[in-house]
Amino acid sequence: MMPSYSRKRERNGASRDFHLRGPIITVKRRPGHPTEGLMNVAGTVFPCTLGRGGISAFKREGDGATPLGTFRPLYGYFRQGRLGRRQTRLVMTAIDEDMGWCDAPQDRNYNRPVRLPYGASHEAMLRGDELYDICIVLDWNMRQRRRGRGSAIFLHVAKPGLPPTEGCVAVRPQILKRLLPQLSRHTRLKVLR
Repeated sequence: MMPSYSRKRERNGASRDFHLRGPIITVKRRPGHPTEGLMNVAGTVFPCTLGRGGISAFKREGDGATPLGTFRPLYGYFRQGRLGRRQTRLVMTAIDEDMGWCDAPQDRNYNRPVRLPYGASHEAMLRGDELYDICIVLDWNMRQRRRGRGSAIFLHVAKPGLPPTEGCVAVRPQILKRLLPQLSRHTRLKVLR
């Protein structure tokens, strides 16, 4: 006699949020090039750039490394007038000149957005280049923040020629525009070695 199984997912071991899972985007280091990566999105591979310190399982503030792990996109920023309106399921905020991101480990707002001017070390979100024309905030060191474990880990636009980042993952603008409709809080970005 064949065993019978419940049709309810939670009873037969499947996750309750199975239907909520989003795509998994994997990033691997390009062989022989520690600051260059290959991003795989549903079988399509794109070049990307990684931190000047390569990929690290022991990320520290200022080391220039991209952290090893799996991350969720939380929300994003965009620069008005540069790339037009882009469709995504993430909450996107237009960047103003008073927006910054704190990178001072001893500050109470470490690895958080801040309003400028700000007394502690920070970076301005409104930049002279195109890096933050589209900027997706990843959940690295966001919950249970640890001082000195790294801040401002984003998925953003790469500089021309794909030079290394300060620890983020960056892709060409046209690639990021193609990714935006697929991104949601259920997407996972896996950085592997």
